[in-house]
Amino acid sequence: MPLLQSIHDLNYFLSEHPSIVYFRWSPAESWGSTWSFLITSISAYITTSATLHILLLLLLRRRRRPVLLNPIPALHSLSMSLLSATIFTGILSSSVAEIRDTRWFWERSKTPFQWLLCFPLGTRPSGRVFFWSYIFYLSRFLHILRTFFTILKNPEKFPYFQIFNHSILICMSFLWLEFSQSFQILGILSMTLIFALVYGYRFCTEIGLLKKRCNFPFVMICQFLLVVTNLGWHFGVLVVYFMKGGCNGMGAWVFNTVLNSFVLLFMLDFYLKKCSSETDFGAASFAVEGKTATS
Repeated sequence: MPLLQSIHDLNYFLSEHPSIVYFRWSPAESWGSTWSFLITSISAYITTSATLHILLLLLLRRRRRPVLLNPIPALHSLSMSLLSATIFTGILSSSVAEIRDTRWFWERSKTPFQWLLCFPLGTRPSGRVFFWSYIFYLSRFLHILRTFFTILKNPEKFPYFQIFNHSILICMSFLWLEFSQSFQILGILSMTLIFALVYGYRFCTEIGLLKKRCNFPFVMICQFLLVVTNLGWHFGVLVVYFMKGGCNGMGAWVFNTVLNSFVLLFMLDFYLKKCSSETDFGAASFAVEGKTATS
């Protein structure tokens, strides 16, 4: 049947293609897989963002108007949504195939869900799921373009939180591969699902299908769900670690837990300040309208 054949072909290209099955994370075979590249790329990202911000302040100090980007942010949102959906589907299909092929090795000590949380000790960064983890890592460099759009739209404000968050995501996805860290499959599934929804929603607002005033609550809720879910996965790894006696990449897990905690604190501070400023603005507007009505 054509439908079944199409599903079979799609599954082949998502989880059975030789370049996916025989993938190996190594400096010789994988672009961007060295520590020097990680440090250089994050430093260049922060430096470029700061330089762009300063240049815009100098060039546009007389007229504080945003730079017109036209359809570029919408195209970026669409590409990020489609790419995130592809990675989600790919790593889900690859996880099913990997469980099918390797279950004989760990099924006496773990369930499939416990394997998703806790890779066996000695797991190497090769094979299907690590291929999609690598694609997710590369997609972070497309993700950071959003920072430059933010600076161009509002040159007066420097997006500290956005730059901090994107830098941590790049670092975290690198550590997942470098140390074959446990729970990364669930982490990538959570993030790509949220990214597909958020960027799809942003695309709809940027082309006028949805009103922009609805944008902030939706994005905020999705981001909080993502952070809370990731913290839940971290806690699950800890439980399985003590129950089953060891998970791969626990050193990187500790480091990522600290990073995620900082992200949560920064996010809470950022949104509390944003909500507070919007509440103050709404109260001031209400007072002005009241005076106008009574005069």
